[in-house]
Amino acid sequence: MSRFDEDIDRVGTHSTKWDMMEKVYGVSPEDGLAMWVADMDFRPPDCVSSALQRMVDHGLFGYFGPDTAYRDAIRWWLDTRHGWEISPDWIFSTHGLVNGTGLCLQAYTEPGDGVVLFTPVYHAFARVIRAAGREVVECPLVMNNGRYEMDFDAYDGMMTGREKLVMLCSPHNPGGRVWTEDELRGLAEFAKRHDLVLVSDEIHHDLLMPGEKHIPMAKIDAGIEDRLVMMSATTKTFNMAGSHIGNVIIPDTPLRKRFGEVMAGLGMSPNSFGMVTATAAYSPEGAAWVDELCAYLDGNRRLFDEDVNAIPGVQSMPMQATYLAWVDFAGTGMAPEEFTRRVEKEARIAVNHGETFGSGGESFLRFNFATPRARVAEAVARLQEAFSDLQ
Repeated sequence: MSRFDEDIDRVGTHSTKWDMMEKVYGVSPEDGLAMWVADMDFRPPDCVSSALQRMVDHGLFGYFGPDTAYRDAIRWWLDTRHGWEISPDWIFSTHGLVNGTGLCLQAYTEPGDGVVLFTPVYHAFARVIRAAGREVVECPLVMNNGRYEMDFDAYDGMMTGREKLVMLCSPHNPGGRVWTEDELRGLAEFAKRHDLVLVSDEIHHDLLMPGEKHIPMAKIDAGIEDRLVMMSATTKTFNMAGSHIGNVIIPDTPLRKRFGEVMAGLGMSPNSFGMVTATAAYSPEGAAWVDELCAYLDGNRRLFDEDVNAIPGVQSMPMQATYLAWVDFAGTGMAPEEFTRRVEKEARIAVNHGETFGSGGESFLRFNFATPRARVAEAVARLQEAFSDLQ
């Protein structure tokens, strides 16, 4: 039995995923399954829990410093896991990467500026952009042989000159794509043609299916260092989203100066709990845990896809990364209201609605299968029953 098979009751623990599902989706946690919010129903590795326990045992929770070990842990992880060498001086610590996105908007754009998104994409991007008074510019991804691709020729014709920044989600959420070197190079050239700051959110970069390899945007030799901002975090990889810690990594000195000024103007300082957990996670023990996790997630993916794809008219997009299945119900001929009703009311599963991810997501639902395998099996059995009239 894998450590990831442990059934941990999260109800009543202030878990957004489980304690908010009835309010948001009308699915009771008493008999429902939470497959929406992108956190996992798994404990983090023991090295993380032990580091927190040492903090508790010490009993004092003051300001964190010095942060040399924390920065070295990030540098070690990116080098050993992704082949990307960085300087510790390039790192800013933010309160998660949604916060990092907001800080980038403040640093590199003005109210009314356009921000380019390749949609459908992680819904928080558009929410933060609009809240900051910027304009969301949707460049729709193209479906080719069942997977998303970028069409830069089409996107060139959509630019007006008001766009100042482009956001990349790499690997892609919700499509599960690992972008190729050619695709990343195409994006780099697109950013240069339109004089855009390129922010690459790579929070899912460790969550790869076997045989897949993530390429950090910073490793693309395309002359974009003067416009590139990289973002990564331990929070998605190690299931520690509540620690609210993220890495914004900026190799270019002028870009780094502008970002630092925004952070200083907001009086931001790091969260000591997040820095302790990140330092512990980015370690050989943490790396071994991630390898075990990815193998387990691949098993869940295969189980989910095989049974969901057996439902006529339903297709789970082939995924290379993440633990978020992007399922298309267009082939059923049902309106979104009908297939969503069946999933939520009949199967009693809380899932993310596709339209919240922007243009192109209307016929989709997003399912989080980072949960014990028995729960995945229960979910697909419920889905097959809810759509049994199509069999």
